[in-house]
Amino acid sequence: MSHRCGVRQAQKEKTRRALLDAALRLLEDQSLSSLGLREVTRAVGVAPAAFYRHFRDLSDLGVALVEESLGSLHHMIGAILAGQDGDAERIDATVAAVAEHVCRYPAHIRFIARERHGGVRAVREAIAAELDRFADEVATDFCPRLSAEDWPPEDVRMLAELYVDHMVMTATAFLEAQAEHPGAAGASGASGAADVEGAVGPAGAVGPAGAADAAGAAGAEDERRVAATARKQLLLISLGRHHWRDG
Repeated sequence: MSHRCGVRQAQKEKTRRALLDAALRLLEDQSLSSLGLREVTRAVGVAPAAFYRHFRDLSDLGVALVEESLGSLHHMIGAILAGQDGDAERIDATVAAVAEHVCRYPAHIRFIARERHGGVRAVREAIAAELDRFADEVATDFCPRLSAEDWPPEDVRMLAELYVDHMVMTATAFLEAQAEHPGAAGASGASGAADVEGAVGPAGAVGPAGAADAAGAAGAEDERRVAATARKQLLLISLGRHHWRDG
């Protein structure tokens, strides 16, 4: 009996996972408010009635995607803030971690970027709640040092929100750079731009392989620009933090 229960539970989890994955794929080119329930179940190959064994409706599925999409980034950045000493080290580690996360989970970042101000209220509220928890963790990390500098709690929270907003903005910028040059995903972590000179033939024409290499090099350069801008912006926030109480 317990074995049959275990098999049923495993099948239930497998179907739930398939529904989430199918929705995420379908949401690459549309918003949640335009997605149909039958569209999702058809992609999985289950009856519409089976959907309701896992989610109340599509907004409930969207909230589950929010928790999945932001949960890992939330904990990853929290670990960076807790584990790095010095502004420069934190900035470099944070930008690199965001770039890697976008490379691994582009569909999740695309979903959050689109739905943060989208048409499904429950999902907007879930995203806002996750980002609030993220800001709470950042503020908790900052508090011991900033309290010693006479920062009031509301200013510490404001600074934390700045960092959180910047992380979301940076993730979106990396995503856009990767979308422009799909073959270059993750190139921001490369040691240098791809060398495309060898792809150019005698007449100067670029063949299919050469075009791919050229696109990869362009994508790598775009991602490096995003990373450089993100570091400068974080440095600007950091410099402002050090002089916030000067007046």
